[in-house]
Amino acid sequence: MSSPLADRIRPQSLDEIVGQRHLLAEGKPLRKIIESGEIPNLIFYGPSGVGKTTLATYIAKKTNKTLKKLNGTTASTADIRAVVEELGTFGGMGGILLYLDEIQYFNKKQQQTLLEFIEDGRITLIASTTENPYFYVYNAILSRSTVFEFKPVEAQELYPAIRRAVHILSQERKVEIDMPEEAVRIIASSCGGDVRKALNAVELCVVSAPFEDDVKKVSTEHAKELSQQSAFRYDRDSDEHYDVISAYQKSMRGSDAQAALHYLARLLKAGDLVSACRRLMVCACEDVGLAYPQIIPIVKSCVDIANAVGLPEAKLPLADAVILVCLAPKSNSAHDAIAAAFADVEMGKAGPIPRALQNKHFDGADNTNPGQFYQYPHSFPDHFVPQQYLPDELKGTVYYEYGDNKNEQAFKAYWDKIKGKYGL
Repeated sequence: MSSPLADRIRPQSLDEIVGQRHLLAEGKPLRKIIESGEIPNLIFYGPSGVGKTTLATYIAKKTNKTLKKLNGTTASTADIRAVVEELGTFGGMGGILLYLDEIQYFNKKQQQTLLEFIEDGRITLIASTTENPYFYVYNAILSRSTVFEFKPVEAQELYPAIRRAVHILSQERKVEIDMPEEAVRIIASSCGGDVRKALNAVELCVVSAPFEDDVKKVSTEHAKELSQQSAFRYDRDSDEHYDVISAYQKSMRGSDAQAALHYLARLLKAGDLVSACRRLMVCACEDVGLAYPQIIPIVKSCVDIANAVGLPEAKLPLADAVILVCLAPKSNSAHDAIAAAFADVEMGKAGPIPRALQNKHFDGADNTNPGQFYQYPHSFPDHFVPQQYLPDELKGTVYYEYGDNKNEQAFKAYWDKIKGKYGL
C-alpha cells in the first residue's frame, strides 16, 4: 500500500480509463491503433493527471513489449543508451516501448539520440508533454510520431473512478467506508480535471476520516476541506498560463462579464496580478477604444489602486474595471488604424516628410523656393486648414475608419461638416 493509489488502481481495459472519450471511445482513431497491436511512435499532449502514463502502461501490456520509463527532467543520454543496450537481450525480445515523460525537457541532442532507434522500429516511443509539442519537440521526432491531445477529465466522468477508489481502499484496509454522493461530487468537481488529484483527495479523506460504529465516515465538509485547493491548475510558464490570459481578454472583448470575472479570479488566485492588470489595460485601449475613450483613464486608475493595495483586495478595483470593459460599447478602429500604419512602415513605405512639417526655420542658398509654408491651424476658422501631412508616397492613404458607435459617429459628423466647407 506504499505506492500511490493512482498506481494501485490502474485500469485493466480501455473502457476503465477515465475520460479521453474523444480518443478512446469505440471507433475512435487511437483506440483502433491500440486494438490493432501495431503501435507507431506516439506523443501524448495534455495536462498532468489525465491518463497519459496510464494509457502508455496499458499499451505496453497489451502489445507484450517491455516497458521502460524515463523522465525528461532527470534522464540523460546515458539513460537512453542503457535502454538501447537491452535490445536483443532476453528482456527486450518482444521489443521495447519507451515511455518518455516530459519530453519537452530533453534537449535537441538527447532527442536526436532517439531518432536512430525509433526510425528502424527497434524502440517504440511514447512521449508525453504538458506543453505544445509543436513548440518543444524536435521536428524530426514530430515527423515520425502521431500526436494525440489529452484533455482535462469532466467531473461526471470521475464519479466511477472515485467510487472504485473507495471500494479498493475499503478492501485494502478491511474496513467499511461511508462516502456520500455529495462528497464524491465535491471531490470530482474540485480536482481541475486531474484524475490523480481526485484519487489523492479520496485517499486523504479516507485516512483522516473518523470512525463511527466501526465505519469510516467521510463527511461532505471533510471532502470540501481536503479538496478545495485542488481545482486550480495554473503554471506561469505553461500553455495554461497563456490559455487563461487569452480567455480573459477574449471574454472582455466579447462583452461576457461572467466569463471575464471567472478568468480574472483564476489569474488572481495564482497571484498573477501583473497579467490581470496588463491585459485589462490592453483591452480597454484595443477593444473599447474610441467608442468610450474615457474608459482608458478609469481602467488605469483601477489598476493603480489594485497595485497599491495588493492582493487580495486588488480583486475589487479590478472587478469594477473588468465589468466596465465588458459593458462598454466596443470599437477596434484605433487598433486597425495603427496596425495598418505599422504595416506600411515595416514595408518601407515612408518617403520624405513634407517641407511644411519639417523642423526647419531656414533655407539653404540652393533652395529656389524658400520658406517652410506651414499653416498654423489655430489661426483659421474651426481650428482647421487643409494642408498635406503624409509623405508624397502615401498621399491619400486612409488608415483610420470611423467606427459605427455613437461616439465616433459624432466625431465623423463634426468633421464632415467642417471639411465639407473645403470640399474634402
